[in-house]
Amino acid sequence: MNKSLGFIGLGVMGYPMAGHLSKDGHSVNVYNRTKEKSQKWLKHFSGRICTSPAELAEDSEIIILCVGKDSDILELINNDQGIKESIKENSIIIDHSTTSAELPIEINKQLKSKNVTFLDAPISGGQAGAEAGQLSIMVGGDKESFNQIEDTIKSYSKFTKYMGPSGSGQLTKMVNQICLTGLIQSLAEAINFSEKSGLNTSDVIEVISKGAAQSWQMENRWETMLDDFYDHGFAVDLMRKDLEIVINEAKKNNVQIEVTELINKFYKDLQDQGGGRWDTSSLLKRIK
Repeated sequence: MNKSLGFIGLGVMGYPMAGHLSKDGHSVNVYNRTKEKSQKWLKHFSGRICTSPAELAEDSEIIILCVGKDSDILELINNDQGIKESIKENSIIIDHSTTSAELPIEINKQLKSKNVTFLDAPISGGQAGAEAGQLSIMVGGDKESFNQIEDTIKSYSKFTKYMGPSGSGQLTKMVNQICLTGLIQSLAEAINFSEKSGLNTSDVIEVISKGAAQSWQMENRWETMLDDFYDHGFAVDLMRKDLEIVINEAKKNNVQIEVTELINKFYKDLQDQGGGRWDTSSLLKRIK
């Protein structure tokens, strides 16, 4: 029998993820700060709308979070009518948000008295991956708790891996963002170079995507970048938040990430141009 689930955060990622859980037969309680999103979700999927995180926690054995930043998580857990107020003993919280690596360690300490475990489980795959149920998930925290929830999160994932103790999932996501932003910037420069050189960029991509330069970004974003279309869900504002986390972690460990720091400045340029809600492939727009 499927366990009762609580899902908090029905944004561009959480909305379809919670939907996959409902379609797979789970009893899903949902909460979103904007109630209209919960009502819209309920028109397409089966579940129950909760009026607060505390109400959701009362009736959920597993609680899944998909929100924005460290302060959002702390508020959901500790505020009046927060999760901590009513969470059952032995519950498991799965956090799909991208946060600092210190946050899950801190929250596990806070919830230890209730024997509640908090798994940091950031995701990769974007809005398209969430909608298709094809996300990659990197999980840190208690291994036994991970074993208990692994089948549950298969509803919206194509690959899930346990990465180590609390914080390891978030550190792995930082590595992901370092790689991702470098790929997008190089693709933007390559497309711009191709266009300015008078080449047929469609032909160029067809050739180089069959060789060592191939990447997911190249396969899925070059055409929309050429069309000046930047509405794919994961916004520049969110990437800036993620990269600030990466940069702070790198400074703490004395790790050099010069390219990542430079691209972070490029994304700030886009914010200054009013492009905070454009998706991350808009680095080409900055060059042009």
